Amino acid sequence: MIREGQEEKILESVDLVEVDGDAVKMVNIFGEQKSLTARLRRYNSTEGKIVFEGV
Repeated sequence: MIREGQEEKILESVDLVEVDGDAVKMVNIFGEQKSLTARLRRYNSTEGKIVFEGV
């Protein structure tokens, strides 16, 4: 997540990402869930990183 120009880690080992408008729900391989209001900024499969930006 980008906050104040800096990347902040929200959740590791993400297995599922669901997006519904500005609502994003992430679930990791351990079943831990995080929800946020954001939009996708960047996805990099080489780095294994999904970056969101708050709206």
